[in-house]
Amino acid sequence: MEHSELDDSEAIAAVVCAVPGVEGLHAGMFGEVATYLPGRRVPGVRLGQDWVQVHVHVHVSLLHDAPVRATAVAIQHAVIALFDLPVEVTIEDIVPPTTEVSTHAG
Repeated sequence: MEHSELDDSEAIAAVVCAVPGVEGLHAGMFGEVATYLPGRRVPGVRLGQDWVQVHVHVHVSLLHDAPVRATAVAIQHAVIALFDLPVEVTIEDIVPPTTEVSTHAG
């Protein structure tokens, strides 16, 4: 199977989601950050190109206890290890813990 730029967005999504502290990809406030593939889309990952080279935009939600800067750097390193491209990371949301609250007093 030939490896295309669009397939790359799925590989990027997988490595980003594997970074500790990442809750998931985030498509932006209006769903504008995505890569569109035949019959599906990869939210939170967009490959762009300026006059010089291709670059990667990754938008994520982090778990509430994840160190923001360190997690963003870990995301950059994970993507760069896969594709040696510049990576811009945007933290869109911090997700609170999902703990169940007991309804009985006592």
